[in-house]
Amino acid sequence: MKNKSVFDLDENLVAALSYVFGPFSGIFVLVMEKGNKFVRFHALQSTLWFLMLMIIGWILSIVGSVFSVIPVIRIFTGGIIGLAMTVGSLIYFGSKIFLFLKAYSGKTFKMPILGDVAWAQVNK
Repeated sequence: MKNKSVFDLDENLVAALSYVFGPFSGIFVLVMEKGNKFVRFHALQSTLWFLMLMIIGWILSIVGSVFSVIPVIRIFTGGIIGLAMTVGSLIYFGSKIFLFLKAYSGKTFKMPILGDVAWAQVNK
């Protein structure tokens, strides 16, 4: 029998669901789940990973907006920032699917750096 979470669902399902709505579902699961380390790890990793990607997206948007008012620079930076945003979106959705599947299969996949931070926090 699989371990259950505070939601009375299998831990792998709750861990996977923490990736569905980016940092919002991660934060929700992290706040609600107090005892299950597997679920808490995935919820914290989801929160850290997707918050980082959102912040990078905001920074790129701000930089793009600033450079869009300068006619000569706009030509060069517009394409580069547009490409970066497209690649970032692919990374966002690709990682969401990948991490969801890893969590659902019951694996503790640690993202580089952020996974170690999440692991250390959960195992305090």
